[in-house]
Amino acid sequence: EVQLVESGGGSVEAGGSLRLSCAASGFPFSKTYMSWLRQAPGKKVEWVAGIKAVGTQYYADSVKGRFTISRDNDKNTLYLQLNNLKTEETATYFCTKVADGVAVYTIPPRHDWGQGTQVTVSS
Repeated sequence: EVQLVESGGGSVEAGGSLRLSCAASGFPFSKTYMSWLRQAPGKKVEWVAGIKAVGTQYYADSVKGRFTISRDNDKNTLYLQLNNLKTEETATYFCTKVADGVAVYTIPPRHDWGQGTQVTVSS
């Protein structure tokens, strides 16, 4: 029943920008803390950013000042604006719902992630 469908990935040159979207359904999106994760080939999963239901934003140090997480509760949609992209940020990007009462940087179980969208950054 829970569905998380990412879109907006693609190929961009270093220094470029992309805007990712995640369409959510099957749970009370407007009351749920949401995060973006990413995984590059051969690397561990990394928490990127999170946003509380009321809009409070949290970021990994590596993306602070370049990425912006936002949400539209009327549209049940989560967004991630990626600016000034670096080649090392080539990865699959996942949106995820997160349980109450855990740290903002928690990586939840895989079943709470979407299918992912690929971001490729070239030099």
